[in-house]
Amino acid sequence: MKKQFLILSLMTILVSTASATPQQVCVFDLLGKSGESYKLIEEWALASKQWGTSVQLRGYQDEAKVDQDVKSGKCDAFYMTSMRARTYNKFAGSIDALGGVPSNDIAMKAISYVLDKRNSKRLVSQNGKEKFEVAGIGQIGPAYIFVRDRSMNQLEHIKDKKFAVLHYDHAQTSMVKRIEAIPVKSDISNFIRKFNQGEVDIVAAPAYAFKPLEMSKGLGSKGAMINFPVVNVTADLIIRPEKFPPQFAAQSREWFIKQLPRSFAMVKRMEAEIPSKYILNLSRDEQLNYQKILRDGRMDLTRQGIYDPMMMTVLKRARCTVERTNFECSIGGE
Repeated sequence: MKKQFLILSLMTILVSTASATPQQVCVFDLLGKSGESYKLIEEWALASKQWGTSVQLRGYQDEAKVDQDVKSGKCDAFYMTSMRARTYNKFAGSIDALGGVPSNDIAMKAISYVLDKRNSKRLVSQNGKEKFEVAGIGQIGPAYIFVRDRSMNQLEHIKDKKFAVLHYDHAQTSMVKRIEAIPVKSDISNFIRKFNQGEVDIVAAPAYAFKPLEMSKGLGSKGAMINFPVVNVTADLIIRPEKFPPQFAAQSREWFIKQLPRSFAMVKRMEAEIPSKYILNLSRDEQLNYQKILRDGRMDLTRQGIYDPMMMTVLKRARCTVERTNFECSIGGE
C-alpha cells in the first residue's frame, strides 16, 4: 500500500512538473528586444497566462536562426515575418503577397478576416509529420521602394539596377526579374546595410526600418522613397498546438485582433516620421503601371504554387471593398 502511494505521488509530481514547464516561444525582431514586435509579444505572453500557459520568450535578431531552431524542435511557438513563415502555413503566409495589400485600411480588413474563426481550419497545417497552427498576425507595415537616385521614378528607369531581395522568398526574385532589374540575394539582417553602403541601388522596406537602421545614409542627397506600397509586411505567431491547451490558438487570435488598431496607429506614426524631402509621389499613370505589373506577377506566382489562391481571392475582395473604382474590380482573375 505504501509502495503504491509513493508511485502515485511520484506520478503526480511528474505531471505537475511537465504542466509547469514553460513553452518556449522564439521571437524575431530585427531591432531585438527594444523593437515593437518583441514588445507586442511580451504583452501577449502576459495575457496568455489567462489561457493556461506560462511561456518563456527567446529573442532573436537573426530570422534564419529562428527558422533553424524551429526545425530542430527548440521552439514550441515562433514569431517571424509572414514571408518566411509561408512554409509553415501558406494561407496566412500569402497575406504578404506582392501588391496584394496596397494600404493600411485594406491590411486591417485582410488581417481581421484571416484571423476570424471562420478560417480556423485554414490556419492549421501539416508540415511533414509536424502540425502547426497560426495563433496571431501582427502588422509591421507597408514596404516602400527606396532608391539611391530619385531619377528612378519610373519602372523603365529601374531596368538593370541592383535590387536587394530576400534570398528565401522566390516571389521577390521573380518580380524583380519581371521588371528587368538585377536581384541581389540578401538576408533580412543585411539588406538595409547593402543599400546604405551602395552595394545595391534599390531596396523595399517598411517605415519600421527607416530610423533605427539609418536608411538616410543610403538615400543621401539624391535618394527617395517611392510613395507606393509594394508589399504589406506582417508577422505570424505560429504554435505547435499539441504543446498548448485546446482553445489556446483561438483565444490568442482574438487577442491579436484587439491589438490591430494600436498596431496600425504605430505604423502611421513611423511613416509620419520619414522626412518629407525623401518622399516621391508617383503620377496616377505610373501607379497604375505598378499595380498592373504587380497583379500579373502575383497571378503568375499563384499559378506556380507560391501563393495561396484562396488568400488571393480574400485580398482582392478587401481591395475592391475599399477601392471600388480600381481597374481590377471589374475584371476576372484572383
